[in-house]
Amino acid sequence: MKLDHMVVLVRSLEMSLPWYAALLGLIGFQKTRDHVWVSENGLAIDLKQAKAETSDYERYAPGLNHLGFTAPDEAALDAVRAGMAEAGFEVPDKQRFGGETATFFRDPDGMRIEVTVYK
Repeated sequence: MKLDHMVVLVRSLEMSLPWYAALLGLIGFQKTRDHVWVSENGLAIDLKQAKAETSDYERYAPGLNHLGFTAPDEAALDAVRAGMAEAGFEVPDKQRFGGETATFFRDPDGMRIEVTVYK
C-alpha cells in the first residue's frame, strides 16, 4: 500500500494557502482543485480550515507533527529555500545530521515541513 493523502487542518486558510502554494509548487506538487495539491506519484495534500475554539489534538484542531519530503540533492533543497525566501516567507537555517541535510520550514500555524537530502 502507498500513502494516498494527508489532510492538514490550519487555523487560517487565508494565511496558510499562500505558504503551502509556494512550498508545494517548489517541491513538485500540482494544484488540482481548491486547496488540494497532488505529487507526481499520487500523494494528495488537502488543506482544510480548523474549527474555531478547538484546543490542540482535537479532531478538528490544527495538527500533524510534520511532513517530510526528500530532495534529490542539495541544489534542489537550495532551490526550495530560495523560492520560499523569494515568496517572502521565513527560511530557517539548514541542519546537518551525519550525512543528511535538512531544512524544517514552519507554516503559519507552526507546523514543520521538512525537506531533506539523504546521502
